[in-house]
Amino acid sequence: MKVVNLCGSGHCPVIKIDDEYVEIGEKNNTCVLTKGEWEILKDKILSREI
Repeated sequence: MKVVNLCGSGHCPVIKIDDEYVEIGEKNNTCVLTKGEWEILKDKILSREI
């Protein structure tokens, strides 16, 4: 599992990426995406659609 902190202070959301799912959030406030949904989200962000 790969874990990415979105800031260095420890008070920002974390992204946890494993083989099947991606979890985004903090403590009890998380969103779980499939790998396919994650790829769509990444593409939309990189193309500045969102």
